[in-house]
Amino acid sequence: MTRTVLVPSSLARDAANKREATRKLGYVARAAAVFRVDRLDVFPDPDGESAYGGGFVETVLGYAVTAPYLRKDVWGHRDELEFAGVLPPLRLSSRTGSGSHGSGSLRQGIVTQVGSDGRVRVNCGLQHPISLIVPDDMSVDVGERVTVSVSSREPIRARLVDEPLPGFAVARTDLEEALDRDDAGLMIATSRAGTPLTAGSLQPLVTRIEREGYTVAFGAPGRGLPEILGVDPDDGPTPGGFDRWLNTVPQQGSETIRTEEAMFASLAPLSLTE
Repeated sequence: MTRTVLVPSSLARDAANKREATRKLGYVARAAAVFRVDRLDVFPDPDGESAYGGGFVETVLGYAVTAPYLRKDVWGHRDELEFAGVLPPLRLSSRTGSGSHGSGSLRQGIVTQVGSDGRVRVNCGLQHPISLIVPDDMSVDVGERVTVSVSSREPIRARLVDEPLPGFAVARTDLEEALDRDDAGLMIATSRAGTPLTAGSLQPLVTRIEREGYTVAFGAPGRGLPEILGVDPDDGPTPGGFDRWLNTVPQQGSETIRTEEAMFASLAPLSLTE
């Protein structure tokens, strides 16, 4: 079961400057972390982009989800990250074990050296890079990010595992391609023009999401999904290729809802269990 969130490359179009654009993307990353999103994909909306378009959005989101102890090695110094200091910490919880700082946890690592003996050195935020055996079914290169399972810190016992990195993956992708994935699950477009979400309609959605996962798409400030996609939510059974068009804040008290606010408002009910 995969949880995917789709945001447009025009996500930061209303930001007055790079600092505010960075801060906004930090809250988007926080929402993805809070609700255990697996993928946060950026789809193109060139007509709505400002100075802070798809490359900026992808870089800042990718930096935000990278473990702090790896950021310098992975990202170096980039203009897009000038105000990375305003990003809120994600404090990602490990999906297994006792947490990111204890034994039995999954940690992000980066390969710093590949040996000829089937071992690699990996920086995973411990006291120093550690030497690990590469499993027979894995192939890694210098600079590649990997997942390390740490079962003990004193003494250090760890191994490379073929599991997703803690947090979420960030990539730029075509919207049609994202909806065509085998693991797309229930495909939901969020829009003020969608069908209002009610207590009664939520139950079947939650049942299906628990079984299949979801792909939820959001619009940009002042530029909702209907405008971005050039569709009307009332046109046909599945306009834009989505299974549902939902208004997840049917009685909103503000004239506009920011994308980061819409993410919290939408993913919260969709994350409920039966």
